[in-house]
Amino acid sequence: MKREEKQEIVKALTEQIKSYGNFYITDTADLTVAKVNGIRRKCFDRGIAIQVVKNTLIQKALVEAGVDSEELLGVLKGSSTMLFSETGSAPAKLIKELRKEGDKPVLKGAYIDASVFIGDNQVDALSKLKSKNELIGDVIGLLQSPAKNVLSALQSGGGTLAGLVKTLQERG
Repeated sequence: MKREEKQEIVKALTEQIKSYGNFYITDTADLTVAKVNGIRRKCFDRGIAIQVVKNTLIQKALVEAGVDSEELLGVLKGSSTMLFSETGSAPAKLIKELRKEGDKPVLKGAYIDASVFIGDNQVDALSKLKSKNELIGDVIGLLQSPAKNVLSALQSGGGTLAGLVKTLQERG
């Protein structure tokens, strides 16, 4: 591979790292072509970009993208496949699903919203992460809850202040 080609790959990887914000580095070595193609199909169906890349190119792209993590650089050994997703938990859920069929892919490391996760033992925790939109929905629900309680108490208390106090006292 020529130097210019390598520079183009690093540039493209850097852009993916910056635009997605979430990526996983996995090991898919020793998988058959059919299995790798199956993984690619499943990634495509879930909106996950997948790319097999040389470790040195990943390292250069991480530095250029401003991902300052010695831990991630430490996992760049052997064969590496990168999974990019807008949702931090999507690749972990896919890895868990694929594990039902075999022992690969193995998670080397993940970078989710500026947090670094190292090791295959992190797959379960990563698969349970909520997306930003899910977290915002939870917060909005929590903020709406007290207002709903006050409205409910007003309605059941006959609309008077004394009724509201009595209803709130009964609810404890």
